[in-house]
Amino acid sequence: MAIELHQLRAFVAVVDEGTFTDAAIALRVSQAAVSRAVAGLESAVSARLLHRGPREATLTTAGSGVLGHARRVLEEVARLEESLSRPAGEFRIGYHFAVLGAHTVAVQRDWSALHPGNSLVFVQSTSASAGLHEGLVEAAVLRRVPSVRRIATELIGTENRYAAIAASDPLARRRRLTLNDLQDRTIAIDPLVGTTTGDLFFGRPVEVRTTHNIDEWMTAIAAGQAIGLTPESTVHQYRRPGMVYRRVVDVEPVSVWLAWQRDAPPDRIADLLAMMRKAYDS
Repeated sequence: MAIELHQLRAFVAVVDEGTFTDAAIALRVSQAAVSRAVAGLESAVSARLLHRGPREATLTTAGSGVLGHARRVLEEVARLEESLSRPAGEFRIGYHFAVLGAHTVAVQRDWSALHPGNSLVFVQSTSASAGLHEGLVEAAVLRRVPSVRRIATELIGTENRYAAIAASDPLARRRRLTLNDLQDRTIAIDPLVGTTTGDLFFGRPVEVRTTHNIDEWMTAIAAGQAIGLTPESTVHQYRRPGMVYRRVVDVEPVSVWLAWQRDAPPDRIADLLAMMRKAYDS
């Protein structure tokens, strides 16, 4: 069995686009080339993978079984290509929203001073592991640790929690807030990577508005449609007209973790860990 990458790409494209014609457009090849590639794949696996209808192509039972494997192979190849194309002299750190807050630039400068010719590059990601599990970064700054055994984590510091509220909200006139001040409000949360859950309110029901990125979160808050709870790092990194931050004094701080692949710790991870801890301790 000799399966080629272009065959997998053609097969997945037909499934995603619905027709051989649209798959050819997406791949920027001829329809005949797509047909040949899919036929070659079917020959290699000795099974028909697609029902060819007059208007669309649909998966056969065998095709459904092959599709998941094909996607995973293509994803792994994409990660490999991305890894090989990275510029030399970079240490890439994944993050979700605010990296290290007020400490970010100082850590980058200290790193460059300790390791001349090697840059600390922060890469934003929306995956649960901030790009670590996907192989896009060497390490990641996390405030929610994924339950993946092959990821090692070390605590680097903690951050106070702040409420993000509309500047026109009566609560904006106060310097500090408590959870009781917020319990009747709609809370904007990111369920995948955010640090706010219903547990913060001791099991009391709260109305939630789901957001999917920092811009959605800030837009809803500035419009007075919701409030947010966020680590202190967000306060230093994200400002928006019509929105203010106020310290919440009766809630546990947010833990900040440095994470990396347990079986393949990157070079100089000990230096980075020590540097980040020093920044949070200062």
